[in-house]
Amino acid sequence: MAAGQLPGGTFSLSEDLTLTRMGYGAMQLAGPHVFGPPADRDGALAVLNEAVGLGINHIDTADYYGPHITNEIIKEALHPYPGDLHIVTKVGARRDADGNWPQALSRGELQQAVHLNLTNLGLDVLDLVHLRVGRFESPTPGSLAEPFTALAELQQEGLIKHLGLSTVNAEQIAEAQQIAPIVSVQNFYNIATRQDDQLVDSLAEQGVAYVPYFPLGGFTPLQSDTLRDVAERLQATPMGVALAWLLQRSPNILLIPGTSSLAHLRENVSAAALELPADAIQALNLIGGPF
Repeated sequence: MAAGQLPGGTFSLSEDLTLTRMGYGAMQLAGPHVFGPPADRDGALAVLNEAVGLGINHIDTADYYGPHITNEIIKEALHPYPGDLHIVTKVGARRDADGNWPQALSRGELQQAVHLNLTNLGLDVLDLVHLRVGRFESPTPGSLAEPFTALAELQQEGLIKHLGLSTVNAEQIAEAQQIAPIVSVQNFYNIATRQDDQLVDSLAEQGVAYVPYFPLGGFTPLQSDTLRDVAERLQATPMGVALAWLLQRSPNILLIPGTSSLAHLRENVSAAALELPADAIQALNLIGGPF
């Protein structure tokens, strides 16, 4: 399957960075709670190879997954990387001994994180790095000038090609854009979590990609009678409908659903190709409140 045949086609973030809108999130390749090694390393390697084989050229990761485990598995599975494959990573957090996710936004921590991503992925330069500012569920208000400037300096050194942001609000995006261009934003968003509706549209007007993490609910899978009813009517799965809704929501939305299962990966890709009729979209839009 070629990239152009994947659900949603592609989106150009810049002249030198075009991603399949159907991507793959590698977080679940680490062990339970994204900590330690996976129980089935061979299975993790197989999932990555299948994702690339399906035509996906957008793999999302972070060196703090594991930590280090996910990037090491990506390198083992895919290095040397195909010329059109883009590995997108993020910095701004770390893992402590208890598996928590404390922030890591100092200049030194960001420098270390970028170099760890380069080393563990086996790369000389990172295609796209997101600065994670807030928590999982929502942005943390406040200036991001200091950490984003530090990341922009690493870009100027030639270690990063493009910059993005994660778990941020509109004000923080505007602040960052005064420092350096951004090509994408990763926030918590799905059919039932719609606080970023206006932001999605604003970024689309600017040609900036919007990458919803936890597109299927994340650690708490989506539960909705409306979603289930639409899926039954269309003879599809609720998760497939949720992915298809995102692709049809806006052309700048890029998906990175994660899984450690080959069967689930194939289901995600095929299900996202579902064409939702207008009445189904109208019903689904009401799940997250007024649209």
